[in-house]
Amino acid sequence: MDYSRLYDLENYVFTEVNSAFHRNGQLNASEFFCIIIWKANRSKSKIASLLTRSPSLTRESLEQAVESLTRGLYSLPDGKHRLRYPMRDWGFRLPMATAILSTLYPDEFTVYDSRVCDMVSFGHDFVHKTNPDSVWSGYQELKSRVCDHTPMCASLRHKDRYLWGKSFWQDLQEDLNEGFVKSTKQ
Repeated sequence: MDYSRLYDLENYVFTEVNSAFHRNGQLNASEFFCIIIWKANRSKSKIASLLTRSPSLTRESLEQAVESLTRGLYSLPDGKHRLRYPMRDWGFRLPMATAILSTLYPDEFTVYDSRVCDMVSFGHDFVHKTNPDSVWSGYQELKSRVCDHTPMCASLRHKDRYLWGKSFWQDLQEDLNEGFVKSTKQ
């Protein structure tokens, strides 16, 4: 394996992991956890526990859980069902569910991200919704705002990056103006 491919983890998950998913109809644990680490490295242990729901986590049970989850996603007919499935059946929260889905279905999903939500004036209280229909309609509103606040021809992934970059730049300018005294975002 050419390990240098992993240096740019975002590119790896959006190209190679995405291709593996659509070629095989599922992911293995290594592929899946590249997505988790790309989104939030600090969450990998929590996600592993969530997937197995057992204190006696083994490599085999984790592999089986990932294969089951991703086979299930692959079999679903549309975005509404794909978003509902990891949240309702597996206990994922919206930010991680959309990170996974945006890598597997990048033309259909945008990542629920606090920086992006701030840039499109979308409330953070949405993340706590539990009713599947409310989650879907709220997510569609977020996706619409993301599209409305970014260049027309850009892909959803580029729109996410554009808004994240704009938020980062504005925060950096504010930090520079204030001498880095009030910086709280990473």
